[in-house]
Amino acid sequence: MEETGAHRLRQPLRLKTVDLLIREVMADDAAAVVAIFNPIIEAGAYTAFDAPFTVEAERSYIGTLPERAIFLVAERVADGVVVGFQSLEPFATYTRAFAHVGVLGTYVDLECRRQGVAGRLFQATFLAARAKAYEKLLTYIHADNAPALAAYLRQGFRVVGTAQPQAKGRGRVK
Repeated sequence: MEETGAHRLRQPLRLKTVDLLIREVMADDAAAVVAIFNPIIEAGAYTAFDAPFTVEAERSYIGTLPERAIFLVAERVADGVVVGFQSLEPFATYTRAFAHVGVLGTYVDLECRRQGVAGRLFQATFLAARAKAYEKLLTYIHADNAPALAAYLRQGFRVVGTAQPQAKGRGRVK
């Protein structure tokens, strides 16, 4: 019998987990958010954002979040370091027809992936989203960002379409 890739046994997944405090973002978290976000942007593989953020711009953004926005950070309990964040905002504010729909973004420090950070953020965000009357969440993920796609699929998201080519930047189209 020929063995195919679909039938091969893989090593069990071993996640290093950390104790986290999931909480609402504060203006004082701006530097920590930028410290996570900018290396992800610089990597050029995980987000459509193409320019780094300043601490001042992030602090301003946090201070002007819409009322229905949800912006949570994952803070490592051992040392108080923010290792990830997730934001959810209304999909469209120009009509009430989409008031139940939110757009979600998830970002985990490049050195802290595969440690359960995103999963904990999803749990807390889903609870907060229900409390703010969101019924449907969507996100945008580059088709070649397999880790992010897998994380969202594990949370019950499904692929509803693939826009190709969509995002332009750094001399390429994704």
